[in-house]
Amino acid sequence: MKTSCLTVLALAAALTAPAAFPAEAEEGFKPLFNGKDLAGWSGNPTLWSVQDGVITGVTKDDPKLTHNTFLVWTNGVLDDFELRMSYRMVGGNSGIQYRSAVRDQGKFGPIVGGYQADFEAGKTYSGILYEEGGRGILAQRGQKVRITADPADANKPKIEVTGSVGESAAIQAKIKHEDWNDYVIIARGNHLQHFINGQQTVDVTDEHAAKASRSGVLALQIHVGPPMTVQFKDIRLKRLKLTDKKKIVLTAGTPSHGPGEHEHNAGIQLLNQCLQGHPGILTTYYLNGWPKDPTAYDNADAILIYCDGGGGHPFVQSDHLKIIGEKVKNGAGVGCLHYAVEVPKDKGGTEFLGWIGGYFETHWSVNPHWYADFKQLPQHPVTRGVKPFGAQDEWYYHMRFQEGMRGVTPILSALPPESTLSRPDGPHSGNPDVRAAVKERKEPQHVMWVFERPDGGRGFGFTGGHFHKNWAGDDFRKVVLNAIVWMAHAEVPDGGVQSAVTPDDLKANLDPKGR
Repeated sequence: MKTSCLTVLALAAALTAPAAFPAEAEEGFKPLFNGKDLAGWSGNPTLWSVQDGVITGVTKDDPKLTHNTFLVWTNGVLDDFELRMSYRMVGGNSGIQYRSAVRDQGKFGPIVGGYQADFEAGKTYSGILYEEGGRGILAQRGQKVRITADPADANKPKIEVTGSVGESAAIQAKIKHEDWNDYVIIARGNHLQHFINGQQTVDVTDEHAAKASRSGVLALQIHVGPPMTVQFKDIRLKRLKLTDKKKIVLTAGTPSHGPGEHEHNAGIQLLNQCLQGHPGILTTYYLNGWPKDPTAYDNADAILIYCDGGGGHPFVQSDHLKIIGEKVKNGAGVGCLHYAVEVPKDKGGTEFLGWIGGYFETHWSVNPHWYADFKQLPQHPVTRGVKPFGAQDEWYYHMRFQEGMRGVTPILSALPPESTLSRPDGPHSGNPDVRAAVKERKEPQHVMWVFERPDGGRGFGFTGGHFHKNWAGDDFRKVVLNAIVWMAHAEVPDGGVQSAVTPDDLKANLDPKGR
């Protein structure tokens, strides 16, 4: 049977267009708006509200806006994704910011710059790709374009139209005036696509290295100009697996202990800073406990957590063991820092043995403060560039490991002083028989280890990190950074992950814990 060119083109369009919108058929999509209030969103409350179950932005002649302003989603940032929502507007211009940045706090609310999926009440801009506060219009409606650097100025774009996804007027004809329209944005690496009512409007490959963005905030726009009303509903997000990088999600627990101790939020942000620019990875972080972003771990190649443990561990709350377990089944690595290696034996113990190869078991393991001197290091990617070092910390030891240490490789091992075994009985002091056996055998104890799962996944545990100041130690920090990169199946360079930390870096983002 002979197939016409039009039939082929129609089939190709059908295969590249996003699926229909029924929520029950949207596997992997999760809502970002609860339909009740603006929880998880931040903007000027005199301009933004929830009316009749939809996000509504309204401007008037008085007061008159002096700058574009935005409603920002605060629960996470976007990397590779498919975003679906419906919009309706009366008058004016608006848009959906993605992979963007909050650049200032203006008189009328946040000022955001970056990629924008544009739309308006008129007939010119709906569906285009615009860079707010940056390179301007990157693709007109109907265009397929490739963006590179201008040979004369690396900060300026060279925009090459390489094809068409449809005729502009025909696309506009499918957009309903002052009625609800469906908007879909797909971002995979540097490939960006917009769709309105199932019709693709632009197809962009952004190879402009100095300006292209791989990660950033989601926000909704109110534009300066005549009075307008814009509404959004059914906002839902699906994370897409990164194809050219490994994604590492760093998670910090809530504040605890005194100043300079258990600085989970500052520590996670410091590690994130140290990993910036490392080839082949993309990092994001969440603070103050289990993420409010329902998609936080959906496309993670590795998950690191630095938090208080035991019965309060974020991973053992609600259905979180199941959620993390699903990510592990999909290949994600898991790493735990300090107290995060401890979970109850009957709720998390079995999982941690399978995810990271060991854990702190109450009435078995010990958590004293002592100076550990790591005089010898094994040959392993995690020890690349790491020199023997020592540190005073709350090094947990006598961990519960996989039987026969299957899949477990000790990384940091040292002999604890006998004083660490002369402790009163308690849940974190082992038991008398254990302490006596350790004291008698004088065996080095493993305080950091890595684990290779039978399915090829990876994990690690690091029991130091009680004192925030220890992150200033180059080797202390490097062995952890190496482990984070390794568990994501990214390459650890011969000299290890390079980073530098200043005194000001250490002071940044500390939790307000008093004197």
